Amino acid sequence: MSDQRKFGIDREIAAKLASKYDVGREVEARRWIETVVGEPFPYEGFQPSLKDGVILCKLMNVLIPGFVKIKPSKMPFVQMENISRFLAGCEQLGCPKHDLFQTIDLYENKNPGQVVDAIWSLSRHAAKAGCDTPILGPKLSDKHEVEFSEEVLNAGKAVINTYQYGYSGGANQSGQRSGRREIGGVDPGRTRSP
Repeated sequence: MSDQRKFGIDREIAAKLASKYDVGREVEARRWIETVVGEPFPYEGFQPSLKDGVILCKLMNVLIPGFVKIKPSKMPFVQMENISRFLAGCEQLGCPKHDLFQTIDLYENKNPGQVVDAIWSLSRHAAKAGCDTPILGPKLSDKHEVEFSEEVLNAGKAVINTYQYGYSGGANQSGQRSGRREIGGVDPGRTRSP
């Protein structure tokens, strides 16, 4: 995470996020980006290489040609703008917002696991959108719509669904009592009238 010391709940959250981080998934995401872009990462680390957003913009331009103008810069707001453009491209390719990260998660290395998960999601959604790229993880399923004829729909209306009405086979009332319920037994201080 960051080099600052964390206390209390911040430390617990950081520990939880660190425990979810999978280095193997990061390595696969890195290989995928390098394969699609066609060039190696500029730095050894995953986060430092992606922090300025340049590689992410190059990736997006491969997936959606001419989508974003690449702005290499040392200025933080320009780097965060590059990351934001990448995230907009992910959404355009169909990635759901809950699969993506926030700019600060990458820029300040707050949630590296979510960054890796977003790259995995992007690979699947890019392939589904028609990009000729390899897929990380399982392929997204296609929607399967079924259309029934009027005859089949009418035949289904005549069938009695026993689950809809409740199933009472094998049920009986043995062991059930009616009237007053005794929870803790007989109260010793109370006498019963016969």
